[in-house]
Amino acid sequence: MITGNEFRERLAKLKPNVYMGGKRVDRFDPRLLGGMNVMAATYDFAHDPEFQEVGVAISHLTGDKINRFCHLHQSMEDLIHKQKMTRLYSQEVGGCIQRCMGIDALNGVSIVSYEADQKYGTRYYRNFVDFLKKVQKEDLSLNCAQTDVKGNRPWRPHQQKDPDLYLRVVEKKADGIIVNGAKAHNSCSVYVDEIVAIPTRSLTPEEKDWAVAFSVPSDWEGVTIINASYSPSKRKKLDCPYVNFGASHSITVFDHVFVPWERVFLCGETELAGKLALLFALYHRHSYTGCKAALSEIFTGATALAAEYNGIDKAQHVRHKLAEMIQIVDLIYSSGVAAAVHSVKTPSGTYVPDSNFCNAGRMLAGENIYEEYESLAAIAGGLVATLPSEDDFYNEKTAPYLEKYIMRDPNVSAEHQHRAFRLFQDMMASAWGGHKLVDALHGGGSPVIEKVAIYRDHNIERSKNIAKKLAGIPYQGSTKKLDRKFPWLS
Repeated sequence: MITGNEFRERLAKLKPNVYMGGKRVDRFDPRLLGGMNVMAATYDFAHDPEFQEVGVAISHLTGDKINRFCHLHQSMEDLIHKQKMTRLYSQEVGGCIQRCMGIDALNGVSIVSYEADQKYGTRYYRNFVDFLKKVQKEDLSLNCAQTDVKGNRPWRPHQQKDPDLYLRVVEKKADGIIVNGAKAHNSCSVYVDEIVAIPTRSLTPEEKDWAVAFSVPSDWEGVTIINASYSPSKRKKLDCPYVNFGASHSITVFDHVFVPWERVFLCGETELAGKLALLFALYHRHSYTGCKAALSEIFTGATALAAEYNGIDKAQHVRHKLAEMIQIVDLIYSSGVAAAVHSVKTPSGTYVPDSNFCNAGRMLAGENIYEEYESLAAIAGGLVATLPSEDDFYNEKTAPYLEKYIMRDPNVSAEHQHRAFRLFQDMMASAWGGHKLVDALHGGGSPVIEKVAIYRDHNIERSKNIAKKLAGIPYQGSTKKLDRKFPWLS
């Protein structure tokens, strides 16, 4: 396992293929450092004795100690440790830990590539195992490039006027494939070692060209990363951990990219493409029951702090609101625990969390994020939006006024009041806060997508049979076991 500084040293060796603001930029551009710090933290946390149980795993391939972000879930306990790690790490960096995309992609690909080899005699799983050994040995970071740009949404991939609007294979050669297209919403792609591309949806038999999964280095020939970055505003005086982290999201273009066969994990198996898309989404939503529980807890803590500093923490309506927020935190997290407890082992040996519990937790998180913003905004008050700049708090003329008039609870210093409201401003009334508001709703799938999955995977016939039984209406089957139906997984 490497450290955060060793990770940064490795990034420094990547070729420049990142564009921001109309220019090609270095990966150490100041706008990218916040997100890079998040990724580096995932390496340093694994060396922290307090995080050893959750941050370190034992490779089932080699028996070596590895960073859990490079691990395949071999048990229910692995899933729980991954969820707990995600929550704890996200609390440390104030939000998205980003590297979960890699572990979620690895686990999904492990299942589908194994199934392809068993069904078709391919060597995708052997390719994957060789790749995984490299990931574990070198402690690589991964981005999962799943979401295609999709073009005209009602049209399927083969119906698009431009076939590149879904990433596709344009040529098969003796030594590899050529792919063309683009992936959107690619978090952390500018500061990872590898980009793992997978399908975004189910595909029909005539859509073999779009049924492709592979991995290439993030600076691979033909890969162009068009990036947008977000971080809280830097401080001149009131430095704090929160402002040292950030995020990046890109449109990742694959312009006739050559992928050697040993890096290909799926190519043309359309019935498995949709399964891989669903598996990644499922694992990612399980990760969200960790990170979104952390985000909700951060908002809960900030709202409680705002109430305390405003002197209203004893008010009954405030306590009721905080109790509701705490309930959401615990329900999101408990859904992930339940998903792990009810996980199943696939033929590849990788464990899959329960779909309904994962989707229920993620939907709950997405539907409540705006209420959490509203709660903090309501209790903190309008100063979140109108707080003067940090410079004004240190100007010879204006500093005494601001120090005098920012005061609320006389037992809390003016500096601590300033620090708290500056944090609230970063969380809500800033470019960073606006970005997080949309990201928290749509990341990992919008709530409407979770509703589709919940209805799809719940055995509604069993529910109807319970009602029929109670009404004295004949029914078929048993109501005496809590069965699930995940036909897409079998």
